[in-house]
Amino acid sequence: MEKTIQTRSAADARVRSIVACALLAALACAATMVIHVPSPTGGYMNLGDAAVLLGAFLLGPWYGAVAGGVGSAMADALSGYPVYVPATLIIKAVMAIAAGLVYRALREKSGGTLIAALIGEIPMVVGYWLFDALLLGSFTGSAAGIPSNLVQAGFGVAVSVFLTAALRRSGYVRGKFANL
Repeated sequence: MEKTIQTRSAADARVRSIVACALLAALACAATMVIHVPSPTGGYMNLGDAAVLLGAFLLGPWYGAVAGGVGSAMADALSGYPVYVPATLIIKAVMAIAAGLVYRALREKSGGTLIAALIGEIPMVVGYWLFDALLLGSFTGSAAGIPSNLVQAGFGVAVSVFLTAALRRSGYVRGKFANL
């Protein structure tokens, strides 16, 4: 009987994690698509990074990577940027893994969330620079997208750090998200 209860409890926790992952993927997709500011380089700036970072902080690096990668890639597919789907899937997943691992190590330290968010944005800026270089055939030409990616990163960092601080104040949310 006790083993059945433990097995059910573990299964319930896994189902909750999968559902939370799906919800944060939807949030990443929506945050990317709703606030959609075209950039001069042909892409667009959005607040999807805030959702990717928040997913890494709430779910941890691995579920956060799935949520951020899948949600952001869905946004590219639905927004008419299919060439970016595979790159976005990988870039946002790596972003969430980096942020989630650093957050796990530093979450109790002053400024730990900010440091984790800043480190998490590095793969985004570098990843899109490299992918654009592949598309354009020029590292110099693709560097034109770096400023808009830095602005997007800044918004993502600010919003995710603010939301994480607000959510950490809630005992209910902390009870549901052990990583927070």
